[in-house]
Amino acid sequence: MLALFLYLLGWLSALYPPVNMAAPTLAARFAPPQGFQRLPSAQGSFADFLAHSRLKPWGTPVYYYNGTLNPEPNLSASVLDFDIGSRDLQQCADAVMRLRAEYLYQQKRYSAIHFNFTSGFRADYAKWAAGYRIRVKGNAVSWYKAGAKDYSYRSFRDYLTVVFTYAGTQSLSRELRAVASVDSVRPGDVFIRGGSPGHAVLVLDVAENRQTRQRAFLICQSYMPAQSIHVLVNRTDTALSPWYNLAAADKLYTPQWTFEKTELRRFVD
Repeated sequence: MLALFLYLLGWLSALYPPVNMAAPTLAARFAPPQGFQRLPSAQGSFADFLAHSRLKPWGTPVYYYNGTLNPEPNLSASVLDFDIGSRDLQQCADAVMRLRAEYLYQQKRYSAIHFNFTSGFRADYAKWAAGYRIRVKGNAVSWYKAGAKDYSYRSFRDYLTVVFTYAGTQSLSRELRAVASVDSVRPGDVFIRGGSPGHAVLVLDVAENRQTRQRAFLICQSYMPAQSIHVLVNRTDTALSPWYNLAAADKLYTPQWTFEKTELRRFVD
């Protein structure tokens, strides 16, 4: 048993930069690669929120929304401690919107929570919280007054369910602005390709090499069907995994999708 433990420990240290398996948050669990320093983040920023996001215990597998296990091997370095929901809704772009919305809701920046449907309709959380609801009839989308003001977390999650139903990679990619170069990648950025199918992964954390100024980053995703939001391993560079560094890469190769370096986007507000 001891020999097996030592073997696994050696395999883990070869595969990853230092990992604190007992740590409950992203920044505490994953140390930057050797020679890199984590970018500083202002208290209360989206980057700070992501760095302190809680993770499920080390070794927690990725589950689908219906409770079945994702059979994909060598996929996840850790699972974020956010529920999936009971419907096949919180997929790739939805997971990005979920984390962004959770951050803004925690900050009480209610007017900043808004996402567009694929049709172009803008769904503002502040209007939802004021008691309005959204009516969808074919291509026609409109607000109607349905109740009293309600900023409760339950109502917030009901709002997100509607957003997940009618928004996706296509609409989210149009909302985000292009980042000029991956060399300036920062936490909260999104690699995204809009379409059917499309995909999106969120940049959780960024570290910079003190000498070369190259940046390494962690990314997370959900996928189809809706599943646990998980930190992705790096299959193309196992010595760096789960960190990614695109300095010498032509594309971003994730376990289930390949992105162009030009597909990096950023939230506007």
